[in-house]
Amino acid sequence: MARESLEMIKEISGDVSWPLNDSLIDTYRGHKGQLVLVFFACPLVGGRAGQGSAPAVSLTRRAHPQGVCVAGYGQSGGNEILQLIPPPALQAKEAQGLCPERDFKVECGGFSKRPVYSLKHVPDTSLLVTSGPPDSSLQVWQVSAEDSDVIKSVSTIATENATGQPWAKIATISARAPWVLHGSTLDSVQITELELRKNVYTAGSPCREELAGLAFLDGSTALLCCVRGRLCVADVRQPRGALTALPAPAGDRWCLGTPCAAQGSGTGAQPVARLSSRGLLTLTDLRKASEPLASATARVPSPGSGAEFLCVSWAPALQGCLAVSGFDGTVHVYDTQSWDGSGGEAEPVFVHKGHVLGGSGDPALVTVHTWHPQKPRTVLSAASDGSLHVWDWVQP
Repeated sequence: MARESLEMIKEISGDVSWPLNDSLIDTYRGHKGQLVLVFFACPLVGGRAGQGSAPAVSLTRRAHPQGVCVAGYGQSGGNEILQLIPPPALQAKEAQGLCPERDFKVECGGFSKRPVYSLKHVPDTSLLVTSGPPDSSLQVWQVSAEDSDVIKSVSTIATENATGQPWAKIATISARAPWVLHGSTLDSVQITELELRKNVYTAGSPCREELAGLAFLDGSTALLCCVRGRLCVADVRQPRGALTALPAPAGDRWCLGTPCAAQGSGTGAQPVARLSSRGLLTLTDLRKASEPLASATARVPSPGSGAEFLCVSWAPALQGCLAVSGFDGTVHVYDTQSWDGSGGEAEPVFVHKGHVLGGSGDPALVTVHTWHPQKPRTVLSAASDGSLHVWDWVQP
């Protein structure tokens, strides 16, 4: 890659690898400690980056079958968007043991003039969509062909009354056409067809409650989660479809764990997970949403970031397993299959402490994590010190 032509990074070091708690950890540290968004080989839910120097996570597919992307979200100057190639150990279908080559390699990249708080790949295309302050508009990017090392800006999707609005939460799908679902509040939710830049759906809600997250459940149904925990289901086949609101938990700030049904299995394939700033986890069957299917309290401290980095995600290939982060420098893995509705404290089956033990200075805060789509027990996590860890976990 022609780094000089892009003026992107002055130093890349990915050589921090060591066995820890039966895990193999690979670390990428970005320019000046800034690291933001990550992808792997197929669509997966992205996490929020927040306002520090650490990543949000999502997955993507492009020319290289195992590409990883990171993007910066500093408040000043250009923010890098990079395509990385992971080390061979992460590309192999079977365990390879210790490998001499452990570094991520930069394949291509570009610059965003604004902070990138969320980034999603549009399935079956070379397009990326980003959002971030100071408003709720979206930026569309194209990952160039294999003979180019540039990720280039294609267009901006301006939204009505975008100025002064929180940054937009986004989700993508290509079931009918390349669509992006986006909005910062309930009354601003819409779907834009990217090829024609045409609005194909607007939520029929007057409520201005801020969104914590959103997702496609399938090509016809979208799920919205407000910061106070209220869930809404939208039939996107209706141009101005009304939202079906589901009961909200009491108090706190919440985040949404997108069900793996977002891959197209519909509303009943898996419960929806929500995580509160007090560590309460609720699982909801959208077909019977009057009360939680199960609930438990994660064994976590109060979040030191004001709940900005709360993240919960289902394992795509492990029944009933989910991971939780955003409270400190750890990632907790839970098996939910034995949970009931009591809300009692749950015992994690694994705790990743690599971000706590691997750094120096102030303790790092995990800002986001995601599961590898093909390796059932492999997780990517990133922290406020700019580190990206890729690790396997073993259940005792």
